[in-house]
Amino acid sequence: MPIVRGCNFPDALFYDVKHHVWYAPADDGLVRAGMTVVGVALAREVIVFSPKRAGISFEKGKAFATVESAKWIGSVRAAFEGRVVSVNEAAMKRPAMVNEDCYSAGWLLMVQPDAGDWKDGLVTGDAIAPAYEAWMEGEAWPGC
Repeated sequence: MPIVRGCNFPDALFYDVKHHVWYAPADDGLVRAGMTVVGVALAREVIVFSPKRAGISFEKGKAFATVESAKWIGSVRAAFEGRVVSVNEAAMKRPAMVNEDCYSAGWLLMVQPDAGDWKDGLVTGDAIAPAYEAWMEGEAWPGC
């Protein structure tokens, strides 16, 4: 698992570095999505998680969820077009799950991509560490 400036990135996931969202393909063609540890650190503490409802379509680059912290409200943006299949009801009821375990219990949505090329432009494997290091350097961000 790559660790960059104290931030961990499980290497089996696909990352939208610009929007700090991870994606995990499921066996049934669905994709689980959540915030990266960097996204959570930038929010400081997620206190509200408001996803699009199941059945609602979303566009690439547009919000498919919103998170709120004590002083910030931000969009969780999609890396591809698709449709929300289900949401993490437990994280909606207890958003602290996102802060505590963003890569597992704190996932946000299950989505159905509109096209098979949904992974295009996402970072995975050996490319994760250099991509996040470059982002952190460019933003002068010290890390987690």
